[in-house]
Amino acid sequence: MSNISRRQFLAGTSAAGVAALTGRFSFAAEKPPRPARGTDLVALGRSGLKTTVLGIGTGTRGGREQRELQQSGFTRLVRDAYDRGVRYIDTADAYGTHPLVRPALRGLPREQIFIQTKTRAKDAATAKADIERFLKELDCEYIDSLLMHCMTRADWPTDMRPVMDVLSEAKQQKRVRAVGISSHGMDPLVASVDCDWIDIQLARINPFGDKMDGPAEQVAGHLKKMHEKGRGVIGMKIYGETGFDTAEKRYESLKYVLGLGSVDAFTIGFVNVRQIDETLEMIETALAELAGKRPAAAVSGWLDPSPAVMATC
Repeated sequence: MSNISRRQFLAGTSAAGVAALTGRFSFAAEKPPRPARGTDLVALGRSGLKTTVLGIGTGTRGGREQRELQQSGFTRLVRDAYDRGVRYIDTADAYGTHPLVRPALRGLPREQIFIQTKTRAKDAATAKADIERFLKELDCEYIDSLLMHCMTRADWPTDMRPVMDVLSEAKQQKRVRAVGISSHGMDPLVASVDCDWIDIQLARINPFGDKMDGPAEQVAGHLKKMHEKGRGVIGMKIYGETGFDTAEKRYESLKYVLGLGSVDAFTIGFVNVRQIDETLEMIETALAELAGKRPAAAVSGWLDPSPAVMATC
């Protein structure tokens, strides 16, 4: 892709994001048009929340790669993403990136940012303390999505009930807008299907079975069931854990996930703006191809090779 066309692409993407977010960020429940870009807004099930298709992850290798950017580098990355129209940032207590996120978002309109974080609390007292601490660490009055992090057992809906009750109370108080889990394993993923407490499910999904809870077709089947129940489904590990070794594989994974129709948005951990630009280009091309507006043959030959893009865990 030429430098001129790349600039045109980025300008169009940014303009679309700004246009979609003019005024207050809309969390209305109406179904938005089919997305055409990674910066388009999508509804997260029946949660009443919306976010951009693409989110900035902060948990690459447990957050180490984002922490190594230090504050100046991380802030620049987040601001570059914001300038392009990305309005979703994914973090977690376990990543140790709350201290990076707070300054990076300082001065940006809070109502235009979708913030998702996660707690590893195993009891009610810890969950309550986490909510208080997270709000202070992120310097915000509410968290858009608060997930129970890394469920690994099939019995989590029973064992984690005290924590779930605390999160539900925070949601009633409007300190948290949506609740849910991230799953690590097929058993907890299957258990999530029939758990109506969940507003948002964060799940590992790519066509190659890389760092997945199980075979892609099985995972996709469960995500479809969740989506049909009105859950917001957010993908992670779209690029596995290595970013794959070619741009073509990254594109194949993005097209697969976008084509499922049951993954509303996804988070990818980046360390430089070139990776963001490549992914936004790929998303727009994949969506055009899936909509029949671009032939598959037009994809090959213009995707630039870039450093491996890592996915959040």
